[in-house]
Amino acid sequence: MSDFGFVVPGRLDQITGGYLYDRRMIEGLRGHGRDIAVHELSGRFPDADAAARSAAAALLAGLPDGARLCIDGLALPGFDPVLAEHAGRLRVIALVHHPLALETGLSAASGAAYAALEARLLRLCRGVLAPSGSSAAALREYGLADERMAIVPPGLDRPQHVPRRRSGGPVRLLSVGTVTPRKGHVLLVEALAAAAALPWHLTIIGSLERDPETVRRLRAAIAAAGLEGRATLLGECPPARVSAAYADADVFVLPSYYEGYGMVFGEAMAYGLPIVATTGGAIPGTVPAAAGILVPPGDRAALAVALAKLIDHEELRENFAHGAAEAAAVLPDWRQASFNFGVAVDRLSAD
Repeated sequence: MSDFGFVVPGRLDQITGGYLYDRRMIEGLRGHGRDIAVHELSGRFPDADAAARSAAAALLAGLPDGARLCIDGLALPGFDPVLAEHAGRLRVIALVHHPLALETGLSAASGAAYAALEARLLRLCRGVLAPSGSSAAALREYGLADERMAIVPPGLDRPQHVPRRRSGGPVRLLSVGTVTPRKGHVLLVEALAAAAALPWHLTIIGSLERDPETVRRLRAAIAAAGLEGRATLLGECPPARVSAAYADADVFVLPSYYEGYGMVFGEAMAYGLPIVATTGGAIPGTVPAAAGILVPPGDRAALAVALAKLIDHEELRENFAHGAAEAAAVLPDWRQASFNFGVAVDRLSAD
């Protein structure tokens, strides 16, 4: 029998921060000698459909008493209401990257419904894992006690060396994140429109398939500002291409409205990139003041000012780049992070 099972919604090889976190933890746990069974659930998530609920029910019914199971929070809604039937005989832990109720763009009614659903299901679990103190604090609002939670930050792949930035030419801005409302790409383009007189070029890496309406709005914003030749949407890219983009960039910018952690900020800092981001969620805990400029989520004017400062001042970029590299140097690698993950699972699932 496996050490424990790991449940993800759909394929594990999807390219988002949450799936990358799951995948690297699983790989690391196996590297530590753990036998991890991966369960890729069919169906729609997080708005679980009949196929998702059926797959979740079949999975739980097939597990022996005492089996340990870690369920990614995005898949958790598929286990309603069947989790209540099995929670007493199984040792179930939830991994919540960030509460579903805090997703940007939800109506008040949808947010309240997700909050009630998450709170009910999480109380049935033996424990809950979170990637940051910010996410853990949000989960406390569901009435979860500290002893039933563990914070396990992600790991980091460090480049062999921090690239030297070139002087002259347009400042190369890089943004990495799936194009959804929460990531703030439309706001970013609107802010950059105010800095159109400055020399810059923006590259956005991230899926253009998950939220077609936001992609449509992003393309429309680029066109309305006359920035078609200065903003490139690359879509999803393989890891090597993303690494090359970090190495080639001058500034990393992602004005997310909320992040449960935001692994791309650690990755960018490891490449010595100054950061422009927001104070949304866990970002201030990842990006220190020495590494860049953080503005309030949704504040277009403040974002425009921060971008203009970094685009227009090479010395400021260099100072923040130094601070970013120093901040990344103390972050754990994936081997250490996955070891911490296993320790947390053991504690939370103990009898």
